[in-house]
Amino acid sequence: MLKLTRFFASLAASVALWSGAADAEPRLIMVEQPGCVYCGMWNEVIAPIYPKTPEGQFAPLIRADLRAGPPEGISFARKVTYTPTFILIADGQEQARIEGYPGEDFFWGLLDMILQEHTEFTFPAS
Repeated sequence: MLKLTRFFASLAASVALWSGAADAEPRLIMVEQPGCVYCGMWNEVIAPIYPKTPEGQFAPLIRADLRAGPPEGISFARKVTYTPTFILIADGQEQARIEGYPGEDFFWGLLDMILQEHTEFTFPAS
């Protein structure tokens, strides 16, 4: 029950963040649904660190429920079928997506690839 409460609190925060029109800044939308095992794995492994990473700071995470459709002002290129699906958005339009959660190592590689191909994202100098 605590996980479900956390999910809805996060969803409410995402809705409050969007509360209107899309903006030009890149965002990563995580489309999820209650009971999704792979969403739970992502939430356990990646969610706590995502906002602290260069990727998370460049493309902050917005959560959306599968059955609720895209957040207001956002347009997906096609219907979302699988959860989790991670959709890179800029100017309110889908730029790219990752369908499913292939594990931590593959997730970061795929995310870095779509960020570099579809945005101005660059890794910070070490």
